[in-house]
Amino acid sequence: MRKHWLVLCSAVAVLALLAAGCGGDDSSSSGLKVGLVYDVGGRGDQSFNDAAFAGVERAKEELGITFTEASPNDDGSNRAELLQLAADSNDQVIAVGFLFEADVAKVGPENPDTTFGVIDSSMVDFSKDPPVPVGDNISGLVFAEQQGSFLVGAAAALKSTTGKIGFIGGVRGVGGLIEKFEAGYMAGAKAVKPDIEIVSEYITEAPNFDGFNDPARAKDIASAMYEDGADIVYHAAGGSGAGLFEAAKDVSTSTGTKVWGIGVDSDQYNTVDPGVQEYVLTSMLKRVDVAVFEAIKAKIDDEVVPGETRYDLSVDGVGYSTSGGFVDDIVDQLDEFKQKIVDGEIEVPTDPTKA
Repeated sequence: MRKHWLVLCSAVAVLALLAAGCGGDDSSSSGLKVGLVYDVGGRGDQSFNDAAFAGVERAKEELGITFTEASPNDDGSNRAELLQLAADSNDQVIAVGFLFEADVAKVGPENPDTTFGVIDSSMVDFSKDPPVPVGDNISGLVFAEQQGSFLVGAAAALKSTTGKIGFIGGVRGVGGLIEKFEAGYMAGAKAVKPDIEIVSEYITEAPNFDGFNDPARAKDIASAMYEDGADIVYHAAGGSGAGLFEAAKDVSTSTGTKVWGIGVDSDQYNTVDPGVQEYVLTSMLKRVDVAVFEAIKAKIDDEVVPGETRYDLSVDGVGYSTSGGFVDDIVDQLDEFKQKIVDGEIEVPTDPTKA
């Protein structure tokens, strides 16, 4: 009886190891534990945070990692606490958004055995000469948003029939981040039509970050832009962007004239409600998913680089989507602009006043 019991226990133990990805021939399991701490809006924003989640999901499938998730409270006052909790139980912590910059700069050095990655911050101390990373275990993952925005701005100008387009920013004054989207969009549109009319509006001003999670306000702003003659509006407003596409649908339905929205970060044709898909002209792709996946892989390969890693058009870190087929007829023109940017023939501004 004892022999049979030992055999049964051994079988159960083997099955448990296999189920956990820790036994057998499963060489894809890294055993790495990752803590993902979201930005304002959390998972489900159909944009920035969801792109980060896609990156860890891919790492789970391809690299065998496990991960935890957390979102800050409404005022973000518990960001440092969430980072420390994630560091307590994980080998690597990914903070989704520039708002974590100061907290990671504090928590990171206190946890030298944990690697930290911050989206949208270089994590470099520029007060030093020369500038140095804020910590040997801290990486900053940044993007050339202005370059991707240039391409969707060119798409807007090529597709507009009214000669008037719009831009909705989530929050103005956050280190010039959202202004980079606006500047690139304006420059791209003007590269196609120098006399095109571009109207811009921000939902809130820093330090009020509600503009990233206020779809009702975005819908009102977009509706006003459409009613005033704009036929294409681009948003860089996180979860607020859902309101833009609802406005495009409502205005198109009520007037019988098609107007469009342009998405951001993720391919929003694939993330929005199916009822508004036909109003998503294209999206500016900010490959947060790729950056998160590569940061995790670098940790596994022991190749973490402190300080800034930049994702631009030359590495397809930004770009534009073609889902829906609405820009298929202008892909050649957009790709020509892309190549000129990569080759340095076009330098895309980051300041809207210089676009």
